[in-house]
Amino acid sequence: MAPNDSAETTGAETTGGATGTVVGRRKAARYIVPVAVAGVAAATIGLVPALANSGDPDLPKITAQELIEKIAASDEEQLSGTFKISTDLGLPLDGLAGSLVPGGADGSGEGKDSGAAAPQDKLMELTSGTHTLRVAADGPEKQKLSILGNASEYSVIHNQGEVWAYDSKSDEVYHAEAPEGRGGGKEAPEAPKGAPATPKDFAEQALKAAGDTTSVTVDGTAQVAGRDAYQLLIKPKQSGSTIGSVRIAVDAENGVPLKFTLSAASGGKAVVDAGFTKVDFSRPAASTFDFTPPKGAKVTEADELETGKDERGLAQKPLPGQLAELDGFEGVNVIGKGWTSIAEIKTPGGKGLPAAGSGDVPAEAQGFLDALGDKVTGKFGSGTVFKTRLVNALLTDDGRVYVGAVTKDALVRAADAAK
Repeated sequence: MAPNDSAETTGAETTGGATGTVVGRRKAARYIVPVAVAGVAAATIGLVPALANSGDPDLPKITAQELIEKIAASDEEQLSGTFKISTDLGLPLDGLAGSLVPGGADGSGEGKDSGAAAPQDKLMELTSGTHTLRVAADGPEKQKLSILGNASEYSVIHNQGEVWAYDSKSDEVYHAEAPEGRGGGKEAPEAPKGAPATPKDFAEQALKAAGDTTSVTVDGTAQVAGRDAYQLLIKPKQSGSTIGSVRIAVDAENGVPLKFTLSAASGGKAVVDAGFTKVDFSRPAASTFDFTPPKGAKVTEADELETGKDERGLAQKPLPGQLAELDGFEGVNVIGKGWTSIAEIKTPGGKGLPAAGSGDVPAEAQGFLDALGDKVTGKFGSGTVFKTRLVNALLTDDGRVYVGAVTKDALVRAADAAK
């Protein structure tokens, strides 16, 4: 196998890399405009990884910057496929969180008539366990994502200016108009000044953001769903982060990310491990995106899907574990930088958690909090650390919150230093 470039890259320009052609304002906006739930299928495509590696293909040598340019230059807008996603955040959800999920004590959605679940609510289920999904996309105006159950299916269909979500288990339908500029047939917003306009711009900006806190390398090759791929490896250089690495398999032919595996610094199974088991880059049949509510199904209408307030877009966000963009928000102070940055947040009223047995917290919620939290003390006083395998948060008794993809000890040190 031809060796790949494994030298760390921090943003310096490499020679011989593809520069890409200048992309119009509309394509530049594609990098920086947030993806609405209406386009959730297309958004998910860019995140999912592959499960099976059946060999290491022999591919030409490529640098980290060239590989990032290849991802940015990818213009594949048509595909269909099947993939699995497994998520293990280390949350004790079984038996504890069930009673906190709307729709019933078992979290199944049965036993309570709460109306059709909005797509963003249903997709929260993907944050735990293993799920099989089917996806199809035909440009910015047609996408479909289906979450497959044992004997049911939940589908989100975006077709032109409409979004439909159908739960076959409850026979309920959610309907909304696609937000303007998000594949709803309207013009996309103009790209903000300074936004990347070419693949080379995008790659250089990404590597500059990584800076001296991150190692970005090409770590060999793999075969994903029958396609040859390069493996981009992103790792923190700093100690104290809960993130071990991010590995992305990139289609060697068209630059589409096929694999995304997020590993914890503590080891064990991946925090997120998802991937295509089957993928086809030809245009899906037009009928794939057709939807008519079944006769007798309950239909819930909505004016517009919520998309959040961040108009800077996905390309402007820091790498996982970096909280720099929160700095400057009222009540928020960012301590440190890079993967070990910690957000200090002042809670309204300066109050910590209600005392156990005070009656201010439902018994089910109190049990859930107790299962997650560890009592800690320090120069800052006392508080509770809530843990997952990735993100930890310290809530002090005087109402301050310290949160980041860092260890418990790092949170305590930050609280002590800020006192």
